[in-house]
Amino acid sequence: MALQQSIELALATNIGEAGLPQTALDAALVGVGNAAKRLARDDAAGGLPLLRMPRTTDDLDGIREAAARLKDGATDVVFLGTGGSSLGGQTLAQLKDYAVPGTGRFAENPRVHFLDNLDPLTFGALLERLPLQTSRFVAISKSGGTGETLMQTIAVLSALDKAGLRRRAGELFFGISEPRRKGGRNALRDLLEPEGVAFLDHHTGIGGRYSVLTNVGLLPAAVLGLDLAAIRAGAARAYEPLSAGGAAEAPAAIGAALNLAFAMEGKAITVLMAYADRLERFTRWWVQLWAESLGKDGKGSQPVAAIGPVDQHSQQQLYLAGPKDLVAAQGRATADTLAKNGRPTRRMHVEKLDERAMGELLMHFMLETILTGYALGIDPFDQPAVEEGKVLAKKYLAEAG
Repeated sequence: MALQQSIELALATNIGEAGLPQTALDAALVGVGNAAKRLARDDAAGGLPLLRMPRTTDDLDGIREAAARLKDGATDVVFLGTGGSSLGGQTLAQLKDYAVPGTGRFAENPRVHFLDNLDPLTFGALLERLPLQTSRFVAISKSGGTGETLMQTIAVLSALDKAGLRRRAGELFFGISEPRRKGGRNALRDLLEPEGVAFLDHHTGIGGRYSVLTNVGLLPAAVLGLDLAAIRAGAARAYEPLSAGGAAEAPAAIGAALNLAFAMEGKAITVLMAYADRLERFTRWWVQLWAESLGKDGKGSQPVAAIGPVDQHSQQQLYLAGPKDLVAAQGRATADTLAKNGRPTRRMHVEKLDERAMGELLMHFMLETILTGYALGIDPFDQPAVEEGKVLAKKYLAEAG
């Protein structure tokens, strides 16, 4: 069953003056309709490779082969990267209990780890406890110049050196990065290829926060035994209503119109509350997607990730003695309560959280973000403020050295 969406509790006709006037929604739908036409032109011209990923299959065998190589004889597989190079993989990995409270401790081999921060205590503790001889490391950076990924990679190489395993770096390491450009540098390849490390090519036309449907997100999924074709099929299901020309009825277009209308109404906070532990990293993935794509030119809204019902309040009595359908009841009750208190609410439902459903959710929100950006007159694919920060960080590191 496809993703179900209801915006009834966001409309003024149902929740009063705090809700969205129908006229505002209608005007936003016109703007999003124009954005959808632009999206269709981009797809027809091949200018937006993301739109082709759901129907791409010729790269899947290569991803599966790389995953099989990583898993061979491995107890642990560690993914090094940050932001879009990590959050998409983490989102899919939660379907196999990665970082899920309680059950994540019982994950089957190989155990999967994502290191997306530079906390030296966390990183050092993991490297000390990992059985390095049976661990594999995957370094991911689109440009090859991401400072965090390079620092992580250097730290792992140093640990291998200390353990007398540096000669096996070509066996224990793997990389994902763009192909070398003529006359250009790729620091990650420069660091690892002399060690004999093999690489998969990062898609040159798809940026990090949109890369979950590429090998960046699908390699961790393959290591965990997920159905890659089903993930892509779910994404295709999300795009199909738009590609078929039915923008007015497409869930992603309706969601984009809702966001556009509220932006025009001055609503500055957008909350995504998921009612499943296995959607926790999905909400974090969405926060980056939304913030980096739309937070520019003085526009955008503050994205907030939450998990219900734990982020509402403690419900111990209900957990112990309440009905078995507590979580579903909590979700419905929360939406109704928010609406009654003048907080516009959209409800989304999937019958079963599996690879197809996750692929559909991921593509839905990427499309919704792109359409919202187009309708707001924003380029949803650049991140000038982030790039400025990266340049300054490298400058300060060079000065400190």
